[in-house]
Amino acid sequence: MHEEDEKERHNRQLIELLSELRVALPGVQVLFAFLLIVPFSQRFSAVTPLQRYAYFATLLCTAVSAILLIAPSSYHRLLWRQHAKEELLVTSNRLTIAGLAFLALAMTGAVFLITDFLFGGALAVVVAIGIGGAFAWFWYGQPLLRLRD
Repeated sequence: MHEEDEKERHNRQLIELLSELRVALPGVQVLFAFLLIVPFSQRFSAVTPLQRYAYFATLLCTAVSAILLIAPSSYHRLLWRQHAKEELLVTSNRLTIAGLAFLALAMTGAVFLITDFLFGGALAVVVAIGIGGAFAWFWYGQPLLRLRD
């Protein structure tokens, strides 16, 4: 079996990272597009102040998520001939982890907002906590627990 050298490993890791970003980015883009049109719907004027703040927080989390998840592509384009692939990978990994955290917050916020609009506060809080807990566990808790072992 061929042992990969450092350059091959960096190339493989970059391809893996870009493939992972191809999974996350369409979700962020769809959520962002949805959130951009919501205020222009007829029923948006009927939202409560809490729903308005939840909407705005969700919109901001989605925007930050898009910024962070797209940043590795920009970083790579600007530095691609600078022989800084390891630095690119380390930075891009951090940006991706942070971008996914903001995506989890945005999706939790969207679930809260919709549940609150449809059913009211108590259920919205319970559902949002459940969804947020699922994101925390499956996206961070399990991998970090495995990393610890």
